Amino acid sequence: MAGSTDKRKQSLYFPEEMLKEIQEEANRQDRSLSWIVQKAWKIARPEIKKYPSVNEIPGEEDERGSQE
Repeated sequence: MAGSTDKRKQSLYFPEEMLKEIQEEANRQDRSLSWIVQKAWKIARPEIKKYPSVNEIPGEEDERGSQE
């Protein structure tokens, strides 16, 4: 129950063009940016869970550019 009522503030950083697209979709749907991102996460989560962890692929770089 706590998860559905817990409203913590968090800063997220998006590329400018992506943020613009999210904002346009939020405006189109008359929803908040937060609502759009939360729905997108719920829809995308099963697919994202298929991706291996950076620790599961020896020698691969993660998106931050650090070698594991």
